[in-house]
Amino acid sequence: MVSSLQGYLAFLGLLAAERLVELVLSKRNAARAFARGGVETGQGHYRVMVVFHSLFLVACAAEVLVLERAFPGASGFAALGVALVAQALRYWAIASLGDRWNTRIIVVPDLTPVTRGPYRFLRHPNYVAVVLELAAVPLIHGAWVTAVVFTLGNALLLRVRIRAEEEALGAAYAEAFANKPRFIPEVHRG
Repeated sequence: MVSSLQGYLAFLGLLAAERLVELVLSKRNAARAFARGGVETGQGHYRVMVVFHSLFLVACAAEVLVLERAFPGASGFAALGVALVAQALRYWAIASLGDRWNTRIIVVPDLTPVTRGPYRFLRHPNYVAVVLELAAVPLIHGAWVTAVVFTLGNALLLRVRIRAEEEALGAAYAEAFANKPRFIPEVHRG
């Protein structure tokens, strides 16, 4: 029988494999963007993001193993649910952007902003997915220190990243998303 610890470590392994697939997709999409005249910005903070996100899964496992965190029961299952919702939102955002999606800030001149999928409701649904994931994945197995540290670190990174990304995307993006919130969709009652 698989223990909760083995299951959690397997889940982290699946997330790591998913990240590797995303990096391959990102590299392919970046090459396509450059071939269409794309211009990259934000390279300085990108390196920090790569290291930060690489350390995240390691920290999740390390806290659980070193500090012998126990599976928290119902709250662990709730965190797993949030983590799975985050993955679904990430896939929806990636699918909506198509070959424009990558992990870098590369802007191809004269392309109109994508406003379909979750972008109908939010400016940054992929970042919402990351925020949810960084909070939820550690909490699946009680790694609350990792959840707090990486959530706070991610907030600092996103402050820099979003500013750079929105500036690079320019006036067409600003106009298309002027009435859309960054992170929390508005609920309109009929």
